[in-house]
Amino acid sequence: ISVSAFLLNRSSDLDNYGGNQRMKSVLLIGLGRFGRHMAQKLRDLGHEVLAVDKDEERINAALSYVTNAQIGDSTNAQFIGSLGVRNFDLCVVAIGDSFQSSLETTALLKEYGAPFVLSRATRDVHAKFLLRNGADEIVYPEKQMASWAAVRYSSDHIFDYIELTQDYSIFETAVPSSWVGKTVVELSVRQTYRINILATRHGGQLELLPGGGHQFQPDETIYILGENKDVQKFLKS
Repeated sequence: ISVSAFLLNRSSDLDNYGGNQRMKSVLLIGLGRFGRHMAQKLRDLGHEVLAVDKDEERINAALSYVTNAQIGDSTNAQFIGSLGVRNFDLCVVAIGDSFQSSLETTALLKEYGAPFVLSRATRDVHAKFLLRNGADEIVYPEKQMASWAAVRYSSDHIFDYIELTQDYSIFETAVPSSWVGKTVVELSVRQTYRINILATRHGGQLELLPGGGHQFQPDETIYILGENKDVQKFLKS
């Protein structure tokens, strides 16, 4: 299990903390690789997805994993108006091959009352223009994956990580050999290393928020949350 899966997939953990996750209605425009993978993940999470693309082949290929699909030009105001975008919890502009189309679609969605628009950017300048033209948030797959890969593969100790803010992240790493056989309290983890242990995994079993008496085992994985500088210092030690 990766940190991403740890955050996204656990039915009784972070995804559904405090109760069952509410099903959301999502309008997803653009069924390229990014849009297709996002639609599949949204389906897995139990949300309703209306997918839109100009390409009939892409629409036909997506029918098995979306709630509904329509062929249409998202830069056409009349077409956007016919979708009832104000009724969707989330509108995703996943167009990656035409910035002009992405920009026009984003602006039209907001013009027709979309409550929240998430737009895909492929360049920094694109992100700025999308935000100025109605996007509530930007997703930047290439940049975010490059950042992830740089952190993940530049260290022998990090198995996965997810950035929460510029300064704080969650890391998946192996239990240090010096911790084996000792407890959280004995090591004074929080006070000594300035990190928080969110979960441990051993033998396929995930233990959330381990207590002070948790004794670390060989081949155990820990999920830690902390300020990046503190985590890097911990990993180097």
